[in-house]
Amino acid sequence: MVSSKHSRELRRLALSVLQPGFVGTEAPDWVLREIGDGLASVVLFSRNIVSPDQVARLTGQLRAENPELIVAIDEEAGDVTRIESATGSTRPGNFALGTVDDTELTEEVAADLGRQLRTAGVSIDYAPSADVNSNPDNPIIGVRSFGVDAKVVSRHTAAWIRGLQSAGVAACAKHFPGHGDVAVDSHHGLPVYGADREQIAAQALPPFRAAVEAGVRAVMTGHLLVPAYDPDLPATLSPRILDGLLRQELGFEGMIVTDAIEMGAVAGRHGIGGATVRAVAAGADAVCVGGENAEEATVDLLVNSLADAVRSGNLSVERLGEAGDRVREFATWSAALSPAVNGDLGGGIGFAAARRAIRLTGAVRRALPLVVAPHVVELVPTTNLAIGKETPWGVAAPLGERLPGTTSVRVRHEDLRSGTTALESTALSPAAGRPLVVVVRDAARHAWMARALADLVRARPDAIVVEMGLPGAALPAAAQIFTHGATAASGVAAAEVLAGAR
Repeated sequence: MVSSKHSRELRRLALSVLQPGFVGTEAPDWVLREIGDGLASVVLFSRNIVSPDQVARLTGQLRAENPELIVAIDEEAGDVTRIESATGSTRPGNFALGTVDDTELTEEVAADLGRQLRTAGVSIDYAPSADVNSNPDNPIIGVRSFGVDAKVVSRHTAAWIRGLQSAGVAACAKHFPGHGDVAVDSHHGLPVYGADREQIAAQALPPFRAAVEAGVRAVMTGHLLVPAYDPDLPATLSPRILDGLLRQELGFEGMIVTDAIEMGAVAGRHGIGGATVRAVAAGADAVCVGGENAEEATVDLLVNSLADAVRSGNLSVERLGEAGDRVREFATWSAALSPAVNGDLGGGIGFAAARRAIRLTGAVRRALPLVVAPHVVELVPTTNLAIGKETPWGVAAPLGERLPGTTSVRVRHEDLRSGTTALESTALSPAAGRPLVVVVRDAARHAWMARALADLVRARPDAIVVEMGLPGAALPAAAQIFTHGATAASGVAAAEVLAGAR
């Protein structure tokens, strides 16, 4: 029979390796109770955030239960933003920074973000994405990557880590061993990275090696199958990848964090309890959960799964203890850091960086700047779960502030599937006698968007096209503007070009 004291100790140890999310802008009672019982970490998402000041109050409330509590956030400062999800990020994302290719600028932007997060009470940021976006059809990475070249991604990954950690917030390089060359979104299915070891070493691993050399404090696992290392288990659940490759070959000694354990790539086959046990057994130290499953019952399920696995022998108490020790070491290190000094905090540096990332092609000098208020058509794709649906993006709003009288419409795939004449009625008719600006986001990845864009440009060869995703093939438009991301800062930068920086 297991004593009640042993059960409490096992529960406390299991709680120490979880990083759960929760709902609300104040800490729920159950979260505070769990912190008192040994929960060592929580993770914040956009649903927890109204403003940086409110986040600071929230983290203060949480740390009243444990001053060394680890507070994580999934903030890439690009298309994936939580701290600015209500308005869009005031900083450009990774692809824009990689396009500029100024590592000092990347370090400055990351340090600026780090100061904001540290002031809000955040101790670790699930960023940067160290993935090399070598597959243009990748549905989950795209502009979250610094680029398509491993050398570019490596130097900017290191710069971003240096900048963020200089402000007292730990970076977490993701998604190991590299999520850039897949064609499946791991939120829904299991991606396969089919390259051989030599290709992986040249293509995917260099940014993670650079991250380790830069002193990154954490690495996040990717939910993808890499048969060259393990034909049976995805990276998050694979000892060969987490221990053999990341620990032994790359020499990483910090905290290994899983990607959200409820994602379909791992939970679909093993359930979130089974995936959690397998991840910790494989070498993960902390389990991120709660992006979608953010209830007390989920934490109870995972605690019970870990405890039951120890009792059954499927998970050694030594491995669970080792994971808990790494989490505590991280927490002690983070709590001992000096508070950050307030800096720009989302002001000039982000917008300056977004301006530097703008690229123009076509008859720019003849078409710009606009002297008449245009009609703006924004073709809107369905975004993935990492980006979310609520974050504003586009060019129409900031352009309207600079050119009063600007009109706009948003067109989605379902508008065209319904059999309506959406393009004619909402795009071409209102634009009669006025400039037409067409805004797209990853048009090359969405067949319907590419067709709609081609139809609009065919009808209006003088149309000005703004691409806010990955650049595709050049179009015979009057002018094309590439922002290399869809953040608020990128939208402002494009509007300034269109309006002549009025």
